[in-house]
Amino acid sequence: MAILVFNRWSVEGIIVQDLGLKGYINLEPRIVPMTGGKSAKFRFHKSNVFIVERFINRIMNSGHRAKKHEISSYHITGKGLTAYGIMEKTLALMEQKTNENPISVLVKAVENAAPREEIVTIEYGGAKYPKAVEVAPQRRIDQAVKNMVQNSYQKAFNSRKSMVACLTDEIINAYQKSGLSGAISKKLELERQSDSSR
Repeated sequence: MAILVFNRWSVEGIIVQDLGLKGYINLEPRIVPMTGGKSAKFRFHKSNVFIVERFINRIMNSGHRAKKHEISSYHITGKGLTAYGIMEKTLALMEQKTNENPISVLVKAVENAAPREEIVTIEYGGAKYPKAVEVAPQRRIDQAVKNMVQNSYQKAFNSRKSMVACLTDEIINAYQKSGLSGAISKKLELERQSDSSR
């Protein structure tokens, strides 16, 4: 019998199209995607974590934006069960809006929002220069997930719109490569900057 994600959605037939990310997006299904960081002590452990669980972990701690956590702390303060609930409701709403398998939509959204290039600053003779570099596959996924979650928190903060609705819209927009997605906008901006400093 096939294992279903949240005991509702199958991952069968979902293929990662981006060859660079193929070995890093884990599609091994789990009924309860919460492993409690059992592989965290191993190198490149995130590649072994199911992609839905990576979203749940990021929802728990969305990271800093301008060194402030206020935007995310309004909704959640590291509560695993709350993050779990947000993700499950988001997937259900995505299925309702798109009439497609939400796991497939999520994977495609991550592929679309993952930046290929970014800028590092090199100091040479006292002067600083921006230099374009390729982004490692692991970091590409991290950046895509982080940008999606941070944008959702920002839109839901002090708003009537719930975090579930904002995250659903963000993922669907990234799936459709829409400019309304904050993650897609950030990716295009990064790639434009790196293109000009090559």
